[in-house]
Amino acid sequence: MGSEEKLAAQQPSSQKLGALGSRPRKILFDGVTPLELMPNLTKHCGGAELFVKRDDCTGLAFGGNKVRQIEFYLGEALAQRADTILITGAVQSNFVRTAAAAARQLGMECHIQQEERVAKTDNVYRESGNVLVVKLLGATLSSYPCGEDEAGADRQVQKLADEMRAAGRNPYIIPLGPGHAPLGALGYVVAAQELLGQINAAGLQVDNVFVGSGSGATHGGLLFGLKALGSKIGVVGICVRREAKLQHERIASTCRQIATLLGKENLVTDADIKLDDEFLAPGYGIPGKTVLDAIMVAARTEGLILDPVYTGKVMAGAIQHAKRATPETTNIFLHTGGTPAIFAYQDMLATAAVEFAG
Repeated sequence: MGSEEKLAAQQPSSQKLGALGSRPRKILFDGVTPLELMPNLTKHCGGAELFVKRDDCTGLAFGGNKVRQIEFYLGEALAQRADTILITGAVQSNFVRTAAAAARQLGMECHIQQEERVAKTDNVYRESGNVLVVKLLGATLSSYPCGEDEAGADRQVQKLADEMRAAGRNPYIIPLGPGHAPLGALGYVVAAQELLGQINAAGLQVDNVFVGSGSGATHGGLLFGLKALGSKIGVVGICVRREAKLQHERIASTCRQIATLLGKENLVTDADIKLDDEFLAPGYGIPGKTVLDAIMVAARTEGLILDPVYTGKVMAGAIQHAKRATPETTNIFLHTGGTPAIFAYQDMLATAAVEFAG
């Protein structure tokens, strides 16, 4: 059946997810990521149970949450018979790495527009980690000078697409900024159903899931999915790019747009959107000492490797919340991957490893 053989989504077992099963989707990870207790980290936090949902184990080119997200974009791209994927991301973006790998798997080209989002100019940051991976995958790279101009970056990538069409190509754009249908968030509506199945099978009573909140696709999709399925589990978004008061509307908008995509009522209220920006400073892509300590604690208690951009900040939040909670509390840390990025921060992490007091 060729490249379109898996375009149709697997039908969700619950009609509560509306039109999800009819959305074009190219399956890239046909499995379930583990849900594991972290007993040593639980003890470290004083007894409140901490589990990890291992979405770093989604397989494609080091895995991570973007594998779930890109399935719905690529479903649409294949339906449009695209031959090139166009995407914008930070220099060490996990999304562009995943897009490049998926494009190659499907016989497409990938053009990556790198935005200057992090004030790091050293050669290791600019050449190692995710950058090295996308170069191995043969992606074409270009630059956009501003890291806080999503609309401008989207306009620039549209110009690139127009040039490609004029040359006879058929590009598909994965947009960066808000105002576009959040197809990637649908991947975490699917994940919400998967996670609830695991929780119910294990007989757990879960209080919160801790997740990175940046683009809003993972946070918004998971929150919408859990609410649509009738769950009362809280989703706590640890801010990784912007402060909570700005991020709140981004998540609210994402949930409204998901409801439109699925033809469903939006059950997410303002009170459901929980955000914590305590661990954001000094800013996107730069970890503070608390975050570096959380990375070391996770590595030395559970052998869990986290990155300084996303998962390290989320773990810092999960640890602090767990320490403040009663021992009867059960929380889940969503590990969204990002492993290659640790090599772009090797000097910082090596110093932190030496200085870590345990």
